[in-house]
Amino acid sequence: MEPGTPIRCEMTKWGDRPHWQFTGIHLGADEHGEWLGFPQGTHNQRPGHHFHSAVDAVTLVQPDRWHLPTFQAPGIWCDLYIDVTTPAAWDGRVLRAIDLDLDVIRLPDPLPPVESAPWDEPPAGPGEVFVDDEDEFAEHQVAFGYPAEVVASAQSSCDQLVAAVRAGLPPYDGTHRRWLEVLSRLTAS
Repeated sequence: MEPGTPIRCEMTKWGDRPHWQFTGIHLGADEHGEWLGFPQGTHNQRPGHHFHSAVDAVTLVQPDRWHLPTFQAPGIWCDLYIDVTTPAAWDGRVLRAIDLDLDVIRLPDPLPPVESAPWDEPPAGPGEVFVDDEDEFAEHQVAFGYPAEVVASAQSSCDQLVAAVRAGLPPYDGTHRRWLEVLSRLTAS
């Protein structure tokens, strides 16, 4: 795809249950994979909930990886939000993946005002990394019947991500800043 090509992300939960849907643009690719851009104000919706993003964000799509990392521009409650998913696949200009509940999150340093966060007390300190929705992952394994190999792949991906993000390994080393700049240029014109 050419930079600036409109794309759509359609996430589901296991069993083809609807989940998050939103549009963006293809930014390009590097040694890490394909980068997608979502400008401030992007409408995100799922059954029963929707919001408009407060800042620009870029997502990295890596072939055969069990996750989709989204890097946020400064100004909100997290600077990195990684959804543990099945490997994402393109269907034309639509990216599809199954969200497997677990999320690896890095908080910014310094933390923004509490009003921008989904909690009253942060679950970790400034710049720290934590895993969210482990309870949901455990519940859905039973309720949705996740196969054992899916559970193992999701948990392995989560564990590897926590270690990579904490160590600042590429692409969790600031690589995303270049792509936030590309997004800014493409949406400014």
